[in-house]
Amino acid sequence: MPGPDAVIDTPVLAAPAREARKAAEDRFHHQPVIEKYPGGMAGKPISIARAQTSEQAYQASLQDNPATNPYAPFTSKMDWDVARWAKLRGAGSTAFSDLLNIEGVRDSLNLSYGNSVQLNKIIDEKLPGRPKFVRSEVVVDGEVFALYSRDILECVRALWGDTDFAPYLFVAPERHYIDKDKTIRMYHNMHTGKWWWSTQAVVEQDHPGATIIPIIISSDKTQLTVFGNKTAYPVYMTLGNIPKEIRRKPSRRAYVLLGYLPTSKMKNIKNKAARRRVLANVFHACMTFILAPLKAPGATGMPVTSGDGVTRRGHPIYATFVGDYPEQCLAAGIKAFECPTCEVPRDELGEESEEHPFPLRDLEKILAALDTLDEGPAIYAQACADAGIKPIYHPFWEDLPYTNIFRSISPDILHQLYQGIVKHLISWIKSACGEEEIDARCRRLPPNHNIRLFTNGISDLNRVTGKEHDQISRFLLGIIIDIPLPNNLSSSRLLAAVRGVLDFLHLAQYPMHTSETLSHQANALRRFHDNKSIFVDLGVRDNFNLPKLHNCAHYNMYIKLFGTSDNYNTEYTERLHIDLAKDAYRSTNFKDEFPQMTLWLERKEKIFRHEKFIHWRLDGCPAPASLKPLPPGIVYERRLKMTKHPTHKSVRINSLVADYGADSFRDALARFIVQFATPSLSRAQIEAESASVSLHFNRVPVYHRIKFVTEDPYTAGGPADSVVDSIHVQPRKSMRSGKELPGRFDTALVNDGSGGITGAAGYRVAQVRVVFSLKPSHIKGLFPVGISPPKYLAYVEWFSPFTPQPEPHHLMYKVRRSMKDGERIASVIPLANIRRSVHLLPKFGPVAPPEWTSSNVLDLCPAFFVNCFSDRHVYATLY
Repeated sequence: MPGPDAVIDTPVLAAPAREARKAAEDRFHHQPVIEKYPGGMAGKPISIARAQTSEQAYQASLQDNPATNPYAPFTSKMDWDVARWAKLRGAGSTAFSDLLNIEGVRDSLNLSYGNSVQLNKIIDEKLPGRPKFVRSEVVVDGEVFALYSRDILECVRALWGDTDFAPYLFVAPERHYIDKDKTIRMYHNMHTGKWWWSTQAVVEQDHPGATIIPIIISSDKTQLTVFGNKTAYPVYMTLGNIPKEIRRKPSRRAYVLLGYLPTSKMKNIKNKAARRRVLANVFHACMTFILAPLKAPGATGMPVTSGDGVTRRGHPIYATFVGDYPEQCLAAGIKAFECPTCEVPRDELGEESEEHPFPLRDLEKILAALDTLDEGPAIYAQACADAGIKPIYHPFWEDLPYTNIFRSISPDILHQLYQGIVKHLISWIKSACGEEEIDARCRRLPPNHNIRLFTNGISDLNRVTGKEHDQISRFLLGIIIDIPLPNNLSSSRLLAAVRGVLDFLHLAQYPMHTSETLSHQANALRRFHDNKSIFVDLGVRDNFNLPKLHNCAHYNMYIKLFGTSDNYNTEYTERLHIDLAKDAYRSTNFKDEFPQMTLWLERKEKIFRHEKFIHWRLDGCPAPASLKPLPPGIVYERRLKMTKHPTHKSVRINSLVADYGADSFRDALARFIVQFATPSLSRAQIEAESASVSLHFNRVPVYHRIKFVTEDPYTAGGPADSVVDSIHVQPRKSMRSGKELPGRFDTALVNDGSGGITGAAGYRVAQVRVVFSLKPSHIKGLFPVGISPPKYLAYVEWFSPFTPQPEPHHLMYKVRRSMKDGERIASVIPLANIRRSVHLLPKFGPVAPPEWTSSNVLDLCPAFFVNCFSDRHVYATLY
C-alpha cells in the first residue's frame, strides 16, 4: 500500500454489507413462489385431441420406412454410420468418393451408395429436414442484392415442434418471488420477465388463450477466411419459450440459421455517408423480407404443435435483438456514439444515469416521423432527425405487431463488457501502472484450473479475444493491490473503481436475479462512477463518454424485462459462426459459395434429425417425457469425482516427503487416525495418543488430480457430467525432451464441517500436497472394528483462517501460511471436506520480487489475497 507520504483521497465505496449480500444470495437456493398468469387461458391448448408427435410425423414423412429397419432409408447400421461419418466428421466429397472407389471397400461395407453424389441424393430426396433456403433478390437504390433465407414461420414451427424441447417449453408468463409475501421479485428465464407478462395482457384483450412465442433475432457479420476479405452475414433465430440452459448449448440446436444477408461493401459509392445509408437500407430491406411473415400471425395467431402433439394458438412476436453495438445502432436506426435505448446526449454518456435519468426513446414519435416518407426526402430527413433516428427507408420493425425495437436491444456481455469496459480498464491500468510491472506480476501468478497464465505478460497481446479479456479480468484486481501510482497518489480510488467494474461484470452474468441482487448490481456500477476520477488524475482519461459504459446503466431494466443476460448473450451466437458459417464455407469450392453453404447446412441438419429419429426407434418409440419445471439456481450442485485407479498404485512415504513436500505426513496421518476413531478427544489428547500410533506400512496409492463435476438435467438421455473445476497435486516431472516440469500443488477451499452454501464462515484455505487412500490391509489394526475411514484422504498445509471482514477498498481476504515453531501446520483430512479449488493472488509489494516464479510463488510469498473472481461459483460463494 502507499507509504506515509502518499496523497490520501476519500473514495466512496458504499459496497453492500457482506451480510446483506449473503442473505440476498442465500435465497437463490430455495424454491421460488410462483404466481401464474391470471385467468387460466394463457398458453392453453386449442384442442383436447393430440396430433402426432414430431417423431411420429417424421416417421410418416419418410419415403422408405420399413418397420423392421430403424435406419431407413439407409439399409443397415453400417450404411447409416458411414453416411453420418461422411457428413459430420469425414473429409471432403472428393476424398470420400475416392475412398469408396477403392476396390472392395463398398462391397465389404455393404453400402447402398458408391460415391458422395449418390449419398447426397439419398439425403436430399429421402430425408425430411428443416425449411429449405431460398434465394431472393432485394432491390435497393436500383441495385440488386442476393439474399438466402428461410421461411421464418416454418422455422418457428420446426423449433416449437422439436421433441427434445417439448417437456420444457414455457407457454405462459409467470411472476416468481423469493419470499412468501411476494415482495422480492426474481428473474431468470424469459417468461419471468415483465415484457412477456405485459405483452400477454395486451394480446389477451382481443385474443384470449394466446400463447406468446418470443422471437429472439441475432445478426453479426463474420470473417470466413484468415486472409482475404470473404465475409458472411448470418441471421440467427431462437425462441424465448425454450429454457436458456438449452438455448446456450450449440449441441442442442435450439438456434436456427434464418439466412445470409448480402455482404457487399458498396465500394462503388465513393461518398462514405451515402455508402453507409445504402448499406443500412440493404440491411433493413433484407430483414423486412425475412420478418414480414410475422406480421399477421403475430397479431392474430397461428396453430403451432409442440413435439408432444399439443396444439396451441401461437403469436410469434419479435421480442429481442442480440448483437454488438454497431449492429444495435444499425437495427435501431440510430447514429454511432448514441444510445439505442434512451436519448442521452453524446457528451453525457459517461455520467451515472441513475441519478440523472434520460428519457427512453419514444416509439410513437419515431413512427410518426416514418409516416412522413411520402412527403419528400427533405421533410422525411428532417422528421427523422427530430425524432433521433436515421432516415432509413422502411425500418424492418416499422410494422411488426407489439414490437418496440428501442426496448428490444438487449445487453451484450461479450462486446459491451469484455470487449468494451474490461478492454478499456486494462488499457488504463497499463498506462497508469506501467506495462513492465504489470507483465512481471502476471508471470508470477500461481496456476489454477480457472485461471489462464499469461507467461509472457499481457502488454504484447494482439487481437485480444473476449475470452482472453475474461481471463485477465479474473486476476486484474489482485495484481494492482499494492502497486505504486504516479505522483504518489493513493491507490484506494483505483481499487474501488476496479472492484466496482468487476462486481458489475460478475453480477451482470448471474443466471438468476432478484430485486435485491439487482440493487447490488446497480451499487457496483455506482462505485465505479464514484471513483472513476482517479483515471483523470492519473492522466489516462479526460472523459468517459463511452456508449458501452453508458449501456451498463440499462442492464437492470432489461433483466427485469427479458430475464437474466444469459437469455441473450452474443457469446452463444458467436459460437454459432463456427458451425453455421465458417465450417460451411470450408465445405465449398470457394466460388459462388452461398448456394453451396446453404445446401451443406441443410444436409447436415437432416443427418442430425435422422440420428435423433433412429435413437427414438431403437429406444422403442417412447412417448414424449412429461417433466416438472426445473427450479432455477446459481449453480448446480458440485460432485467430487476421482479416477477409478490411482495415478501411482504404490508410493513410498519417504517419497511423499521428498517429492511431494509432505514433511509431516506420518505425524498428520497418526493424528487423523486417532481423531477419526475417537472424535471426542481434545487436541492435547490427540497429540498424546498419536505418538503411540505405528504405521505398519510404507507405501500408499496416490492420486494426482481431484475433479469436480456438475450434472446437467436438461441433457437429453439423462444427466451428463461436466468438469467445472479440478485440483492438481503432482510433483516435478522430467520429460523425454530433457525439460523438467515443475511440481504443482494447488490450493483449495476446505470445509471444517460448519461451512454453508455461501460465505467464508466454516471454510479455510489449504494447499493440497498429497491425495491418497488406505488399503484394507492398512486399515486393519489402525482403526477399531466397525470403523472405516473415507476412501480418499488428503494431506494439506493450512493457511490462516479468514478474518471477520475482508480487506478494505479491494474487499478480498488476506491469508498467510499457518506456522508453528517455524514449520507449516499440516493435517490429513477426508477428501470430501475439500469443496473446490481456490486461487491465491500474491501480495507483491511495490515491485514483484524477481526470484518469484509461477511455480514457486506459493512457497516464497509470505501473504496472499484470496481471489474471488476466478469463476462465477467462487464469486457467489466467497464473501
